[in-house]
Amino acid sequence: MSEHSISGKKVAFLLTDGVEQVELTSPWQAVRDAGGEPTLVAPASGRLQGYNGTDKGDTFEVDLTVAEANAGDYDALVLPGGVVNADHLRVDQDAQRFARNFFEQHKPVASICHAPWLLIEAGVLNGRNVTSYHTLRTDLVNAGANWTDEEVVVDQGLVTSRNPDDLPAFNAKLVEEIAEGQHAGQTA
Repeated sequence: MSEHSISGKKVAFLLTDGVEQVELTSPWQAVRDAGGEPTLVAPASGRLQGYNGTDKGDTFEVDLTVAEANAGDYDALVLPGGVVNADHLRVDQDAQRFARNFFEQHKPVASICHAPWLLIEAGVLNGRNVTSYHTLRTDLVNAGANWTDEEVVVDQGLVTSRNPDDLPAFNAKLVEEIAEGQHAGQTA
């Protein structure tokens, strides 16, 4: 159980097929354990395919499409990784808009592994301190971010981590930032 309560806080999880399963399920459980209410948001309705590395994992039911979703209805956003998931989301204009709206509203955003690709396309990383899966370093630096190789980096409500090994630190900081609420420095 988290030392921070986020009871009643609504947290959007934005993902699509190809999500790294544990990067969805572990933060989802951390949010639930701290009293939060997670919602699975995706580009299309139906079920999504999770992966454990390159092996198919479980499927997950979509609660709401991103075109229907409104950032104003949520207290925070979580972006799980997975190469295929992140690659598809980063070119989805509704996903870009949805993510950017969280920054415009100064709300916490947590992004792990390859998920920061979406934040590059949303145009919200210039001058921000981040980490990610190591292969995204150049992309993030080119987008104006300050990249470091650490298990978790927190910058004014923006939480980033590198890979599934970092999930304990990622989950703790995710819940902490949601508990703190809006951050004035979390801007688009």
